[in-house]
Amino acid sequence: MTKSDIINEITLATGVQKKDVTAVVEGFMETIKNSLLEKKENVYLRGFGSFVIKHRAAKTARNILKNTTMTIDAHDLPSFKPAKSFVELMKNE
Repeated sequence: MTKSDIINEITLATGVQKKDVTAVVEGFMETIKNSLLEKKENVYLRGFGSFVIKHRAAKTARNILKNTTMTIDAHDLPSFKPAKSFVELMKNE
């Protein structure tokens, strides 16, 4: 399912105009991005899941083809963790 599919489903389910639904979905995604990128805050949606920041420490990696080592800097990654109730629904399906 793509973003446009989600917008179409919400439009059909609620009867709200497509441009309004698009603005809300875009705003929702932008809010989550800003929270993770700028504020460094996790986003918790009860019953659905959490968008969290995972920190990866610096590490040494090997390039097998050139037989050299390189250092990968420490960095943060966004991650999604589904809620327990959501996981249970998926297991029961």
